[in-house]
Amino acid sequence: MATQLPVRIEFRLPDGWQAAPPDEVGAPGVAFVALHPASCATEGGFTANITIAGQVRDPALTMLALADESVRRLEQNAGTVHVRSRTELGSPEAPGLTQALDILATVRGEALPLVQTQVLVSMTDVDDPTKRVVLELVLTCTAEQLDAVIGDFQEFVRTVRPAEAEAGRS
Repeated sequence: MATQLPVRIEFRLPDGWQAAPPDEVGAPGVAFVALHPASCATEGGFTANITIAGQVRDPALTMLALADESVRRLEQNAGTVHVRSRTELGSPEAPGLTQALDILATVRGEALPLVQTQVLVSMTDVDDPTKRVVLELVLTCTAEQLDAVIGDFQEFVRTVRPAEAEAGRS
């Protein structure tokens, strides 16, 4: 079942990407999915995709611990996972992390090597600094698709931000 994010965000999808209902495309537990239909014509018919998930997390958890948790979740759900690279970013007040993963997943009954680029973004609640939300922005594609879609993903990540307050609300 698709989930809602604990914070409102806004973003812009690059050209060529289309939003899709998470439950209908087999992505339960995420709040948003975008598909890149043109990529489906390559490498076994896998469609490159971007997902957004997020939840309230203990502020004491490090970004490395959260990244390790993400890898363990993938291993349980998708199969073999290898961490290709990991980079911490941001500041102590707004930490973040990117990681590139190689995944050997079973797709339509066949083993398919995939690449996943994850960006973990931490946001502290402005009204309650003891609450922290961590967003997971994720690109999943085949190695052959990566060069064609990584620039779009980077462009997408740059547009993600907290949503503007609605008129009349503070």
